[in-house]
Amino acid sequence: MARMPTDPSPGPRPEGRLRVVCPDRPGIVAAVSGLLAGWGANVTDSQQHSTDPEGGTFFMRMAFRPDDPSTGARSRLADAFGREVADRFAVRWSLDWSDDPPRVAVLASKADHALLELLWRHGAGELAMDLRFVASNHDRLRPLVERFEVPYLHLPIGSDGRRAQEDRLRAHLEAERVDLVVLARYMQILSPDLCRAMEHRIVNIHHSFLPAFVGADPYRQAWERGVKVIGATAHYVTEVLDQGPIIAQDVTHVDHRSSARDLARQGREIERRVLVRAVEAHLAGAIVVHDGRTIVFRT
Repeated sequence: MARMPTDPSPGPRPEGRLRVVCPDRPGIVAAVSGLLAGWGANVTDSQQHSTDPEGGTFFMRMAFRPDDPSTGARSRLADAFGREVADRFAVRWSLDWSDDPPRVAVLASKADHALLELLWRHGAGELAMDLRFVASNHDRLRPLVERFEVPYLHLPIGSDGRRAQEDRLRAHLEAERVDLVVLARYMQILSPDLCRAMEHRIVNIHHSFLPAFVGADPYRQAWERGVKVIGATAHYVTEVLDQGPIIAQDVTHVDHRSSARDLARQGREIERRVLVRAVEAHLAGAIVVHDGRTIVFRT
C-alpha cells in the first residue's frame, strides 16, 4: 500500500489508482465499481484484461476520484475494499494516489542522454515524481544535474570495492525512502540483495540487440552484421541480468546508408523515449507484474 499523505493538497480532487489481480469469475467489475459508487467515488477510467475467460487470471486498473479525499476516508475505503471485495474474490490488489507521487532516485554513469530526458521532463512537470537525487559512480554529470537543482551524489567505487559502494548507495535510498530507482545507463550490476529488496521497483534501459551483440560497442557490431532494425527495451531489474519483466520497447528501421555512428545516435533517441514511457507507466500505477511478465494499461 502507498503512503497516505497527511494533508491532501488543494485543487482538483486527487485520483486513486486501484490495481486488481484475481481468478477470473463473474461479478468482479460490478463489485469494485459498486463499492466505489457507495463511497461517492466517480470512476474516471477502467481497463480490464483476462488471460482466459474460462478459468484464467483477471487484471484490472480502475482510476477514480473520491467524494471525500481525506486521509481518514482513504483508509476506510481501503479497509472496506479488503473486507467486501478482496476477501470475496481472492484479490491481490494495490492502491495509490495521484497526490502522493513516488520518491525516485536516478542512477547514471557517463552517458547523459537518458538522464537528461528525465531531468528535462521532470523540470517541465511532465513526470509525476518526487526526484530525491541523482547518483553516479563518476562525477562528470554533476554540472548537468545541478543545473536542474537536483541533488547529485558522487559514489565512486573505491578501494573497498563495488559492494561497499552499493552499501553507501543503499543507505541513501533508505534515508530518502525511495520508492523507485531508474537506471539511466548506469553501467554497474546491482547485487541480488538490492534487486530482491526493490523487486519491481528498479527500471532499466538498454539496446534491444541482446543477446546477439554483447559487450563493448554493440552498434558497431550491429552495423558490421548489416542490421535493419534497432531498438531499446525498458524492464524491471531482477537478479538475472537484463532478463526482467519488459515494460516498454520501440524500434526504428535503418539501412545500408546508416553508419555505426548513425545507429548509435538513433539508438540513444529510442532509449530516451522508451525509458520515459516505462517510468511514466510505473508512476501512473499502470503496471501489474504476473508470472514474470507485465500487464501495462494505457494512461
